[in-house]
Amino acid sequence: MLKYKLSLPKRVALNFVMKFWPALLLSFLYVNTFAQTKEVSGIVFDKDSKARLARVNVLNVNSGKAVYNNFKGEFSVDARPGDILVFSKPDHYSDTIKIKNYTALAIYLKPNAIALREVTIRDSFLSPQRRLANTQSEYSKIYGSRYNPDLLNVGSGGIGFSIDALYNAFSKSGQNAEKLRGIIDAEYRQNVIDYRFNKAFVQGITHLEEPKLTDFMHKYRPGYYLVTTASDYEFIDYIRKNLKRYQRRPNAYELAPLPPVTWEPDTK
Repeated sequence: MLKYKLSLPKRVALNFVMKFWPALLLSFLYVNTFAQTKEVSGIVFDKDSKARLARVNVLNVNSGKAVYNNFKGEFSVDARPGDILVFSKPDHYSDTIKIKNYTALAIYLKPNAIALREVTIRDSFLSPQRRLANTQSEYSKIYGSRYNPDLLNVGSGGIGFSIDALYNAFSKSGQNAEKLRGIIDAEYRQNVIDYRFNKAFVQGITHLEEPKLTDFMHKYRPGYYLVTTASDYEFIDYIRKNLKRYQRRPNAYELAPLPPVTWEPDTK
């Protein structure tokens, strides 16, 4: 049997390889994996309008690196198959995908607010302000020149009592006119609420069907102040929050059942 005797340099090299081969193997795998990391690119769109979205944050969950896409909606991020990418934008719902290959991606993010379409009001559908103006014209006597709600009147001779205000305050016809004005003004405020808080608008946000739609609108009808001061975003947010309350407790705010009433005819 032949034996080969290694020289000293070869024995040192062999011992070094046998001693550190696990570390060398890991280094080789790391270099090989790093070499396979490439850029994944694509474009982000709005799911409803199909327009390109800019300033979308693209996060690689595996590497922890994040980038923003450009103003054309295009992005490029270092990733490899198996990585998880998260796309997020403040006014849109986030989306998560798992990379399968290096094919260009088309990402569609759904907006988290409803874009209101422009509506043209025709003469056949009068606004509450127009209806109030028509009512004031029909009841010109109570909204005419004699209508002065201020009791004090400022004129050239100084401050004095308004004759019209005194007449409206103490005469029977003036008091009746005041009551009628109160009824008309209260109806106007309700018309303003109905004009904005209408079934078509509420159903587009809640997706409720009858009879739940009418029940929800009756229980969570907003006030005049909210309707006239809230922005579109605040008003939609108000409806969505109350929808969650309605879905949790659909029987809340219901009127108590009327007590049974028995009637017996008088036979005497």
